[in-house]
Amino acid sequence: MVGIRSYGGYVPRYRLNRMVIFGSMGWINPANMLNAQGEKAVANFDEDSVTMAAAAAADCAKGFNRDLIGGVYFASTTASYKERLCANLVAGALAMREDVRTADFGGALKCGTTALISALDCVSAGTANNIVVSAADCRLGTMGSPQELMFGDGAAALMVGDTDIIAEFKGSFSTGHDFVDHFRGSESKYDRQWEERWIRDEGFGKFIPEVISGICDKYGMALSDFAKVIYPCYFGSARKSINKKLGIEPDQVVDSLQAVVGDAGAAQPMLMMVKALEEAKPGDKILLVSYGSGCDALIFEVTDKIHELKPRRGVLGNLNRRADLDNYAKYLTWRRMVTVDTGLRGEEQKWTRWSLMWRAHRTMLSLEGSKCKACGTVQFPPQRICVNPSCGVTDQSEPIVLSEGGGKVASFTSDMLAASINPPAIYGSVNFNLGGRFLFDFTDCTVDDLAVGSPVDLSFRVKYYDALRDITDYFWKAVPVAEGAE
Repeated sequence: MVGIRSYGGYVPRYRLNRMVIFGSMGWINPANMLNAQGEKAVANFDEDSVTMAAAAAADCAKGFNRDLIGGVYFASTTASYKERLCANLVAGALAMREDVRTADFGGALKCGTTALISALDCVSAGTANNIVVSAADCRLGTMGSPQELMFGDGAAALMVGDTDIIAEFKGSFSTGHDFVDHFRGSESKYDRQWEERWIRDEGFGKFIPEVISGICDKYGMALSDFAKVIYPCYFGSARKSINKKLGIEPDQVVDSLQAVVGDAGAAQPMLMMVKALEEAKPGDKILLVSYGSGCDALIFEVTDKIHELKPRRGVLGNLNRRADLDNYAKYLTWRRMVTVDTGLRGEEQKWTRWSLMWRAHRTMLSLEGSKCKACGTVQFPPQRICVNPSCGVTDQSEPIVLSEGGGKVASFTSDMLAASINPPAIYGSVNFNLGGRFLFDFTDCTVDDLAVGSPVDLSFRVKYYDALRDITDYFWKAVPVAEGAE
């Protein structure tokens, strides 16, 4: 049996009310009022598609032996690098072995499900097992555009394997069309789209029914056989038309999350799939459809194992973990859509020394420290000589991954003089729960959220962006654990 073993999701903490956007930019296109309901999820200034994919993948892999994971696939249309395998960054953040299969998928919004199909084929062929497929997007629309209102940021991950399957894979059907509705050239930062009626009627309105009819004909099924039907489409009128055309009942349709997240691009259908699995029961058949330069359609049937999977944060947990971002200018600054003055300190050259990065890549990507075999003392960064004064042995340590264990605040400060596009910069010492201490930036919080001794999770984030050389560098930051959170 081949199918889904686990799932994970990630929605950024910050949500921007669409009326805040319209209040600033509605003058350029008053018709955008029609798109100004609800809120959109906004990645923090130190988040991008790679960090969100890593967060979703970590949620998916929680409780699994990382040595048994055979691959990491990353799908996005907004990867931070064109020539650097971002799947390796996600795999590094998961503290994976380095002899696993890694691959990036992109070029179309359906790349998330295309990566999922590739993983399913790979497991079916027996060439790899327990592949984590993580999709994420952080797409931008120009100021005042409909896309600015409709797009949201998020990520989702699914683990594909052949044992302990919570949703068995039953088959797939795909179409490919060079239908240009949205596009972004190789040098473009912002999404461009053709006329909305064209996208709605000729795109969603024809290709989604086409692929659904195709997969039903291929496997001799009817839409009434499915407990849940998933397809991305942020046009409410188009969704109603598609449902009516195909005879999809209201209780079959999985919420598109448009009102609370927005359209998350390559991650959108998988986010909806995670939401469906969070609410699924054994025997449910799920039809998963993606859209973008054609469509993918996949059929899954939920098994009894769904009740044995330990709780994930998933989509529902992340939706409950939110904070308002009520400043439109801050959103523009975080996404580097406008330039701000961060003072003379902000003009410092951020040199990336690739030789050093390689020598310490396990330390930086996996937050790997060292544990003394003689006395058990944990150190970070890893050292050859044990720091314990009563021990002091040399070259008698083993690696230990500290990212999953979390920690507690040992000290903290807020700094208005440090160069930051989200002042004040907040940083301090964290005591790892597994042993050792290190200085971290705090993120997704204000200084009022911190107290000495309070618990923190460790989150893979953007450490800095070198605009001169277009280099994004990653490291770990500390995130306060909200009271009552998992």
